[in-house]
Amino acid sequence: MNSLPLISVNQLSHYFGEGSLRKQVLFDINLEVRGGEIIIMTGPSGSGKTTLLTLIGGLRSVQEGSLLLMGQEMAGAKPAQQIAARRHIGYIFQGHNLLKFLTARQNVQMSVELHSTNGKQSHRQAEEVLRAVGLGERINYYPDKLSGGQKQRVAIARALVSRPKIVLADEPTAALDSKSGREVVNLMQQLAREQECAILMVTHDHRILDIADRIVHMEDGHLSSDTQLAQTGSAPLLAQFSR
Repeated sequence: MNSLPLISVNQLSHYFGEGSLRKQVLFDINLEVRGGEIIIMTGPSGSGKTTLLTLIGGLRSVQEGSLLLMGQEMAGAKPAQQIAARRHIGYIFQGHNLLKFLTARQNVQMSVELHSTNGKQSHRQAEEVLRAVGLGERINYYPDKLSGGQKQRVAIARALVSRPKIVLADEPTAALDSKSGREVVNLMQQLAREQECAILMVTHDHRILDIADRIVHMEDGHLSSDTQLAQTGSAPLLAQFSR
């Protein structure tokens, strides 16, 4: 595991609204995530998980505190700096967000082409990563011909094809059955660790907590706990998050 954090959050706060309607939604968040580490973020709806994820993903601007992505400060960052940081981040969402008029390969290839102008190379990379996620026979299928689990595999392939340093996943298994959900997170774990990237995953799915190196819990905008999971003897710890 990389000893240098790819994500470093220090005293991060965030607000929505203006004037008398201004409301604080994140309070002094501190968090570090290193390469090869899988962090699962839990907590009730409205606790600030997705807001924190969008800040780390460069989809919102930092208002207060410090946010370092791969050593670069995002507080006060210019748009060009935010765009440069986002090129090293893979996003996986609950709704997979595939373009229906593109095949699985084309959906993945589009992600590669944001980083490269080499069409042949992007075509090859897209096919390779789709085979790696078990979709070698469905490379040229359109999304409406794929199951929910297969669509999410395409989304994972799209997120990982450019070898991102950071993968952010928001409820990636929420719409999947137990078997498909397990296959999806196992693929994320395998492929992301091979690429030595940091994974930060928001989930309410207690079935997949065992893939985490750490579980952080959000409550009312506060990071209320950060629990290291050992490779052995983690069952009692997992049980307390599953209640």
